[in-house]
Amino acid sequence: MSGYARAIALVLAMTLLLGGCSTPIGVRRLDPREAYRSSTASPLGGDGAGSSTVVILHRFNLTAEYQTDPAAAIRTLHARTLEDKRRDIVFALAELTYIEAERLTRSGDAAERHRAPDCFLLAAVYAYYAILKPDLQPAPSLFDRRLQAAIDLYNLSLWQGLKTGEEGGIELKHGIRRLPVGGIEIKVDHHRLPWDFSQFTRFEAADGYAIRGLSVRNRSDGLGVPLIAVRRSASENLFGSQAIPTTAFLRLEDDLARLGNGAMRATLELHSAYDNDTVAVAGQEVPLEKDTSITTAYKLAEEEIWSFGIDAFLGRLQDVPSRLYRFQPYEPDRIPVIFVHGTMSSPVWWAEMINTLSGDPVLGRRYQFWYFFYNSSRLITVSALDLRRAIAANIARFDPGRNSAAMQRMVVIGHSQGGLLAKLTAVDTGDRLVAATIAGKIEDLRTSNENKEMIRDNMVITPLPAVKRLIFISTPHRGSYLSLNFARNLVHRVITLPVGLVKGLGRIYGFLSDNVRHHWQGKIPTSVDTMSPTDPLLQAIAATPLAPGVKGHSIIAIDDPGIQPPAGDDGVVTYRSAHLDGMESEFIVRSGHSCQERPETIEEVRRILLEHLEER
Repeated sequence: MSGYARAIALVLAMTLLLGGCSTPIGVRRLDPREAYRSSTASPLGGDGAGSSTVVILHRFNLTAEYQTDPAAAIRTLHARTLEDKRRDIVFALAELTYIEAERLTRSGDAAERHRAPDCFLLAAVYAYYAILKPDLQPAPSLFDRRLQAAIDLYNLSLWQGLKTGEEGGIELKHGIRRLPVGGIEIKVDHHRLPWDFSQFTRFEAADGYAIRGLSVRNRSDGLGVPLIAVRRSASENLFGSQAIPTTAFLRLEDDLARLGNGAMRATLELHSAYDNDTVAVAGQEVPLEKDTSITTAYKLAEEEIWSFGIDAFLGRLQDVPSRLYRFQPYEPDRIPVIFVHGTMSSPVWWAEMINTLSGDPVLGRRYQFWYFFYNSSRLITVSALDLRRAIAANIARFDPGRNSAAMQRMVVIGHSQGGLLAKLTAVDTGDRLVAATIAGKIEDLRTSNENKEMIRDNMVITPLPAVKRLIFISTPHRGSYLSLNFARNLVHRVITLPVGLVKGLGRIYGFLSDNVRHHWQGKIPTSVDTMSPTDPLLQAIAATPLAPGVKGHSIIAIDDPGIQPPAGDDGVVTYRSAHLDGMESEFIVRSGHSCQERPETIEEVRRILLEHLEER
C-alpha cells in the first residue's frame, strides 16, 4: 500500500471512530457485584484463570500455547521461575496447574484421570512457594488477594493430591511421586500424633463431609488439609471407633530447581488438631487449617449410640460398664472437665457443649474433655461410687506421682441425676447417709465384712482431692416431682436391674431402717426411687455441704419466662429443688429440663471455666 493509500485509510478509520464506534481502548461501567466478581475471579470458583495469571501468560507470549497445550505452557513457565524470581509467576503456575488438574479429572481418558492427583500435588507445590518462599519478590502482602487464593489452592490441591488410594481414598505413605514437572520424594512424619500410627485404619478429608446437628462447625484458617484420623475401636472408647481431628501439612525442603533435577524432598507432617495451632516455616509461625468439630459429628453418626442411655436404663445393656471415657487423647497439662449425663441419657447429649467449648481458642488449649457413662437406673450412691473409682483410677494411671497440676484441678459438670453423682465426688458425708438409711451403725451390723464394706463404700463418702469445682445443671437436689409413686411403679415394671446389683443390694436390704424400706416399697431401689422428694437418702445428700475448697455453681432452668424464682420449674425439677445455698453463682436459663444444649447454658459454663483458669 502506498503512503497516500495509508493516509486515506487512517483518515477513514478516524472518521468512523469519531462517528460513534467503540475505541480500541476505553472503559465500561460495572455494577459493584460484577466488579467484585471480576476482581476475585479464581479457578476455585470455576472462573478459570484470574486476571493476574492472564497477565503472566501475556507477558511471556504464552496465551496461544496455553490454549492449545497447557502442559507445555506450564513447563515453559516453570523453567522461567528458575531464573526470574518474581513471585507473581509462581502464583500463576499454581493456578494454571490446578486448572490442568481439574481438566484431567474430568477427562474421558482413564490414563489422564490417573495423572490428576500428581498434577494437583504440583499445584500445591507451586502454591507453597508462592506463599512461603522468602527469596521471591516482592514479599507477600496481607492485602494481596492472590495470597489468600494461593492458601486455598494449597489446601485443596494437597487434599486432591493425596487421593491416590482405592476409589480416591486418602493415602499417607513414603515414596517418590512423579509430577508433570519433575518428581518429589515424600517422607511421612507422624510422631506428633498422640497414638501409634499403625493403629489408624484410615484417614478421610474433613472437607469431604458436611456436618448436621451441631450449631457450630469449629474451623480455624491456615495451611494444611484437615483430616479425620480413624483408629481401631479400643476398650476406652464408648463409640464404635475412635477418631481425632488431624491436619496434614506438606513441608518442602528444596527449591524449585531440585523439582526438575531428580526429586525434591518433602515431609508430610501430621498434626493433632488438639495440640498444634502453628508450624514454623522459614522463621515464621504459620497457622494450620483445623476442624475440631468433624470428629464429633463423625462418631455420633452411628445410630446405635443414641439409644445407649435408654437401653442402659431399661437393662438392655447389661454388659456396658460404668466408665470414664476420654473425648480426646490425654494431655498432662490440660485440666480435665468431666461431664456426667442424667437419667435415661448418655454422653451424646453433651455434644453441643463439648463442641463449642473445645473450639474456644482459650478453653480448647487449657482443658481436656471427658465423659462418664453409667446405667442411670441404678441407685444413685452405686453410680456415684463408680464415678469416684473411675476418677481415682485415671489419676493413678496418668498421674501416679501427682505431678500434674492440671489433674489436681478437675471440674465435674452434671446434668439432672448426673449433678447428684457430681456432688458425691466432693463431699464428706461422715455417717450422715448411713444414719438416714441403715438401722444402726455399720460396725454393729450382724453381717459379713464384705457386706459392711459395701455399705461403707456406698454410704461413707470422702471428697476426691482432685475435684475442685462442680457445675450443677437442672439438678434435683431435693428430688423431682416426676419421681412420685406412679412413675416409680411404672419404672419397676419396665426396667431390668443388673443381676450383680440386685444380689448386692439384696444382701443388705434387711439392714435398712423401717421407714426406708417402707419408702422403697419392699423393692430393690432404682435411681427413680432415690430421686423422690420424700426419699431419706436424697434428703441427706442435699443437706451435705461441699467440702472445703470446692466451689459450686448452679444453672437452673425455668421453662415459663413469666415466672421468677423461687417459683417455677423446668417440667421435671422445681427451682426450689435445684437451688443450693452457698454456691459461687446461680444462673437462670429459660428452658425445659434438657437445657445443656442451650447457648445461654454453654456460655455460662464457658464463663465459669474461664474463672477457674484465673484461680490458683
